[in-house]
Amino acid sequence: MEIVINGMKIEAEPEKTILQVAAHCGIDIPSLCYHSDCNIGASCRVCVVECNRRIVPACSTKVAKGMNIVTNSEAAQRARKINLELLFAQHQEECDDCVWNNNCKMLDLAEIYGVKIARFEDRKSHFPRYLFGPIEFDSSKCIDCRNCIDVCRKQSIGYLELKEREDKTEVSLNKSEDNDCIYCGQCIIHCPAGAFESVGEFEDIEKPFNKEKKVVFQIAPAIRATIGEEFGLHLDGTRAIKKLVASLKEIGADYVFDVSVGADITTIEECKEFVERLEKNYLPMITSCCPSWIRFVEFYYPEFIPNITSVRSPQIILGGIVKEYISKKENIDMEDISVVSVMPCVSKKHEAKRKELEIKEGVLPVDSVLTTREVGRLIRNRKINFKEIEEEELDFAFGDPTATGVSFGTSGGVMQSAIYNISEKRLDFNEIKRGIKEAKIVIDGREIKLCVVHGLANAREVLEILKKDPYYYDYIEVMACPEGCIGGGGQSVPTDKNIRDKRRELLCNASSKREKVKAKESKEVEEVYEKILRTEKSIYKFCHTKYYKANKTLIRKSEQMNKDEK
Repeated sequence: MEIVINGMKIEAEPEKTILQVAAHCGIDIPSLCYHSDCNIGASCRVCVVECNRRIVPACSTKVAKGMNIVTNSEAAQRARKINLELLFAQHQEECDDCVWNNNCKMLDLAEIYGVKIARFEDRKSHFPRYLFGPIEFDSSKCIDCRNCIDVCRKQSIGYLELKEREDKTEVSLNKSEDNDCIYCGQCIIHCPAGAFESVGEFEDIEKPFNKEKKVVFQIAPAIRATIGEEFGLHLDGTRAIKKLVASLKEIGADYVFDVSVGADITTIEECKEFVERLEKNYLPMITSCCPSWIRFVEFYYPEFIPNITSVRSPQIILGGIVKEYISKKENIDMEDISVVSVMPCVSKKHEAKRKELEIKEGVLPVDSVLTTREVGRLIRNRKINFKEIEEEELDFAFGDPTATGVSFGTSGGVMQSAIYNISEKRLDFNEIKRGIKEAKIVIDGREIKLCVVHGLANAREVLEILKKDPYYYDYIEVMACPEGCIGGGGQSVPTDKNIRDKRRELLCNASSKREKVKAKESKEVEEVYEKILRTEKSIYKFCHTKYYKANKTLIRKSEQMNKDEK
């Protein structure tokens, strides 16, 4: 059908919105609450345009024949300005401590439209903040777009919900004993106003640099595909990680290693366990790398805990091995080593604190976890020019992973790595629906049915299948976040499907450049088994664990009349 936008005749597809058609034609319409991952709420009214002399929201108004649209008419601009001023009246500004600090659309729009941020009195100054697990929700910053509620429902959790307050609705937490957060952090990266963050995000980024300890950084596979975004750069993954190494060394890191080497060790141990389970017909086996997935099972489906592989996640395996390695190399106590993981994931902060992961009394493998956003902020705070800094190599011993180790950063990477190491066969997946893929492979004459899942609504669907038919699948990989770690709750903002696709491409390119493919071909991994993982006892100590039924998260609440306490 033909419509007119800003005097130009345009052929538009039926059922598309004005915002979608305009974007396809390269016509900019400002928006705030709109997110391609979420249902359209049309709550912020920043995207209003003039259509046939009426003011309508572009995000929710579908195109129709004969429409004459003006995107920046005087009436539309006036409406946007008023709407923005009303939004700021329900948003307590705390810009220094915000995930959007480096890229705030609200402030950008305020400048464009000459918005008086303080025109209206803040009506949420007395609203509380909630701390639950590794996540903080400051309801005084919430602009009521409800994106968080939508993504939480899309994860099949429903922990975030609406409730009545002072004759208005507000976002609150589900208090039911049979509902809990699984710490995926999707609420953080889908909130346009920075009302969500990880606990201590940005305030605690300097804490790992204890001058009395050896400071060791270890970088997750997915970070090489995303760290450039923090500096507006579209960097090749190999170059990005070398710049990150140089930046961390400049800040004060004594060593910088690659968690992808830990992923190689995870692969070897997981392959061994799968073969053992296959022989005993103790299936299906389900992966354990994703801590939000683990929490999901521990709280919602504890009957499947025996099916979870006992193998620890790569950051936990490598963290423990690094402490053992450096303590012997430098003749110091493990307590004098601080291991800091750079992760795409908020839930990894929770995982690192699990007591059952201790490698000796009172010593956990990982001492601190910083997200992609936090490391980006740390580098900027230290005035390091990430674009121009001279690249440095990862440190020897844990800096040369295989291609399959690097691939852990995206959905399907764990499964591909394990099966290739067992059979040297590449998997040909059939996508059943978005987020669920299946494949079949023959190992030792037996047909094995595999499943790769991302997104917890899809994971729930698979578990419900297994409740009816326990042997429907033999081996299952699950990642809680869309597309896996590249879409993690600790990643840079903004994040949407197009951005995740670009990250996957960068990660796949980085993986393809590795000379070694199989984990068991890695000289570094071989040396780890020779020097550290020499016995079954040491292998269990550093590489395996147990899981338990989880209780509901304790919710802490403060009325924050005085935010200086933070």
